[in-house]
Amino acid sequence: MNTDLQPALLSTDRGREADAILRACVHCGLCTATCPSYQILGNELDSPRGRIYLIKQALEGADVSDISLRHLDSCLGCRACETTCPSGVNYHRLFDIGQSYIEESVGRGWRYRLPRWILRRLMLSGSVFTGLMRLGQWFRPVLPGFLRVQVPPPRAHLPKALLQERWEKAGRKAVLFDGCVQPGISPQTNEAAALVLAELGIACVAPAALGNRCCGALSYHAGHRAEGLAFARANIDAWEQMLDQGAEFVVSTASGCGAFVKDYPSMLADDPAYADRAVRLASLTKDISEVLHGEELAPLAGQLGALPSAVLHCPCTLQHALGLDSVTRSVLGNLGLEVPAIQDEHLCCGSAGTYSLFQSKVAGGLRDKKLAALSECSPEQIMTANVGCQKYLGEKSEIPVRHWIEVVAGALVKKGET
Repeated sequence: MNTDLQPALLSTDRGREADAILRACVHCGLCTATCPSYQILGNELDSPRGRIYLIKQALEGADVSDISLRHLDSCLGCRACETTCPSGVNYHRLFDIGQSYIEESVGRGWRYRLPRWILRRLMLSGSVFTGLMRLGQWFRPVLPGFLRVQVPPPRAHLPKALLQERWEKAGRKAVLFDGCVQPGISPQTNEAAALVLAELGIACVAPAALGNRCCGALSYHAGHRAEGLAFARANIDAWEQMLDQGAEFVVSTASGCGAFVKDYPSMLADDPAYADRAVRLASLTKDISEVLHGEELAPLAGQLGALPSAVLHCPCTLQHALGLDSVTRSVLGNLGLEVPAIQDEHLCCGSAGTYSLFQSKVAGGLRDKKLAALSECSPEQIMTANVGCQKYLGEKSEIPVRHWIEVVAGALVKKGET
């Protein structure tokens, strides 16, 4: 693609990066075939190719407006287009640069900013968010429908004595990242990960040692990039200490968080105090599937009780950003749980962070398609690998939706009780 970016922009790092990404695009349109928002809306400007043209025109000095932002806002950030693109266009980096540039040019009105500010403040204050979730669970039976659906029903925790017993025998250490909203929505996920890892001889640093700290994605993708990078730097500072004290790696059970941490090096490349440290941390941050894939699983498989029939929803961040869909399936297969393929596995479920709250038409349509595909084989359990997907699918699914590590841990506990 030929470009003619403004000279002032080309003198900056972000301008040169955007120019290189734009030039890689051959505008073939293959990305439109796998773009979930385009599947629902059918508008070329709500596809990756259309948004690339909008960003290109803006960076070349064309007039931009709220309409441009509206088409960018319809993007779920799923990165399916990157998996499809034969030219390897780094769409998500171009999108970050273009969206921030257009926002600076056009601005956002208070009707856009206020609800997102309130939501961000609640979610970033992990203890407040968790407290509200617990309160909501107490009063869930009497909550109005639109609120009740936002509060997952309470679930039993794993036996602490069982976890403690295995921790005491573990000879290795890892940092288990808790995140900001997962402790409130699904604390059982990290409990399950800690139990399974302990069974493999890996003791996890207690999540409370870090506090409910965001990876930075919530702020960064909401346009508050400086705040998002501040979270990234704080995490690097905290996790480095634990890695230097003997932890082998950082484990993430939310693929969205893991994918964002893997992007720390590119986001902090111009920060001399953190650039190299970000590279080191990203290399030592692993999704739970990567950790298990690198371990001998036969002894663990022998400790598992009966596994339910299950189907896997592979989050966009797991398959398109991290490229770990086949790894996850391999781990599950080695543990005795073969999961069938589903129709349109590459398409997003519609959650996409806070997207489902502000783009309900697109999100709802995608969720309906995803649940129909997941339910087709009548499984006892729907498994996923990201807390946002788990919550959003669970709001409407008649089949329980859990993180796959919870299914494994549940089978481990069941075998221990027999």
